[in-house]
Amino acid sequence: MSMRFDVVTLFPEMFDAFLTTSIVGRAVTSGALAVVRRSPRDFGKGRHRAVDDSPYGGGSGMVMRVDCIVECLESLAAEHGAAHRVLLTPQGALLTQRKVMELADRPAVALVCGRYEGIDERVRGYIDEEVSLGDFVLTGGEVAAMAIIDACARLLPGVLGNAASAEHESHSPAMGGLLEYPQYTRPAEYRGVSVPDVLQNGNHAVIDAWRMAEAERRTEARRPDLWQAWKARKAP
Repeated sequence: MSMRFDVVTLFPEMFDAFLTTSIVGRAVTSGALAVVRRSPRDFGKGRHRAVDDSPYGGGSGMVMRVDCIVECLESLAAEHGAAHRVLLTPQGALLTQRKVMELADRPAVALVCGRYEGIDERVRGYIDEEVSLGDFVLTGGEVAAMAIIDACARLLPGVLGNAASAEHESHSPAMGGLLEYPQYTRPAEYRGVSVPDVLQNGNHAVIDAWRMAEAERRTEARRPDLWQAWKARKAP
């Protein structure tokens, strides 16, 4: 079973290196992941194949046309099959690991990358949901699309060398939403800082307890919002 991403982007070449490198490249090579890129420019209007125009009512910048985006989405669906459509926008719901897991369970997801001042509001009538990387603005949705593809690819069966690698990490269900505990490897001592003795004694029950305590401590210090949510879930 494989997963497919359809990416609507004015700059499909931005994904060239990304799709051939590291875990994502491995997923594509193995057939676990397929990524189809298509530009709204293919459906541009007029002699110059315009995909944007000035906003009604005035204002700065240019707005991406609804017809170019929708026709691009429809061509992908006609050629490859239906997909869950996601608009990448700073107005969307914040991307979380839970949302990544939901998307990774879908056979096909279409990611719409905006550009310029924004997109025609009517595009939203052809979208299933909106997602944002965070409370900041990028010049386009391509970086967000890569983030989602990367996050989903590593959850697909057989992509990671060790499936357990995706289990006990920050925001994972196995961690209960806590941040991951500190990790160490060789050398055992570096410039006066040593690996904690507890990790070297071989007592896995003690190690597990230490890791959970460290995850709680780290979450409380770095992400009070996650810590409060964790305490609320633990409350009787």
